[in-house]
Amino acid sequence: MNRKILTSTLFPVAIFAASCSAAQTGDSPSAATSSAVVSGEAIELEAGSPFTAESHGQFAEPWAIAIEPTTGRFFITEKGGTAKFYDPATGSLGTIESGLPEVAYGGQGGLGDIAFAPDYAESGTIYLSWAKADEGDARRAALGRGTLVCEQADSCVIEGLTEIWQQSLAIASNGHFSHKIAFSPDGEYLFVSSGDRQQQDPAQDLSNNLGTVVRLILDGSPAAGNPFADMGSPTDQIWSYGHRNLLGLQFDADGQLWDLEHGPRGGDEINKVMEGNNYGWPIRSMGINYRGTDIPDHTEDDGFTKPAIYWTPVIAPGDFIFYRGDLFADWTGQALIANLGTTSIVRVATDATGTGSATEEGRYAFPSRLRDIVEADDGSLWVLEDGPRGKLLHLTPAG
Repeated sequence: MNRKILTSTLFPVAIFAASCSAAQTGDSPSAATSSAVVSGEAIELEAGSPFTAESHGQFAEPWAIAIEPTTGRFFITEKGGTAKFYDPATGSLGTIESGLPEVAYGGQGGLGDIAFAPDYAESGTIYLSWAKADEGDARRAALGRGTLVCEQADSCVIEGLTEIWQQSLAIASNGHFSHKIAFSPDGEYLFVSSGDRQQQDPAQDLSNNLGTVVRLILDGSPAAGNPFADMGSPTDQIWSYGHRNLLGLQFDADGQLWDLEHGPRGGDEINKVMEGNNYGWPIRSMGINYRGTDIPDHTEDDGFTKPAIYWTPVIAPGDFIFYRGDLFADWTGQALIANLGTTSIVRVATDATGTGSATEEGRYAFPSRLRDIVEADDGSLWVLEDGPRGKLLHLTPAG
């Protein structure tokens, strides 16, 4: 068996946690619960942390957070199928009262990502992803869009939610839906991550869209010019393949797309996502199978695109951003990753030249698992804890 080592990091990690196994998964919520939360309550962090943290409410298994472009409110999905919003200007909380999809809740499944359309100020269109039931115990990820209408300060509704995309195979599994959403910087294209559903082999089979990043136009149709457009549906959706469980999908300031991906036992990774490229799963990985059998490491001549950075032991990532502000000195352009397994924010510098590379620049501990992270207009950070009473934390510079 090859030794699995960490290529680029400043800190060794003592926890060798599985990242998305069926038995113990970095993407499953902890059984622990948080205590009651008072808005503005200070959260104690380790000595030397660059952050001051305050809590602003708590949520039931929060999964994703997005900032409404026109108001600055935070919209938060809860895995069980509900959604709320928080107004940082007033400290008030509201609820999406109706129009959400029916979700298949369980394991990693439920209500997923939320994103505001590039033309949201004019259209009011929002996008949601979720796990939906199929025949028997089968499940698949789905994506829809509708119109957000907020006529009351504490309540909104979604009108006309319509499903526009789904995974092409329904699988009797509650894992690896992925279903993260990203819009291209020009607002023309919609990218969605589609996990391998814990099936492995479909990620190398171009006849389905599992284990892929898909590139669509805003109505959910395959985008013209995709690398496998002449192979028919659903292959004409695929932008890249050979992925496992992608829980982050972000464009950097230069317009390059990157993913954040759970490995098996070891091998969490960031990838520079490039048109038509194969990232190797499950033929190559920097981790091993949960049953202890080896997966060959990437090699220079294996024909697959290599991760920009990988982690063994895993960090079990939630999601990430590319920081664009200047409130945290010297971090502009770097990736900030909210982590489940290591209860930390990891800071990574990426280099988009060639096939892409990255180095870990810092790691900052938190008391609980972190699910998602966003950056406000003032450059401060807002982070969602994971779990039944996950807090919304506001991070500003310490001192």
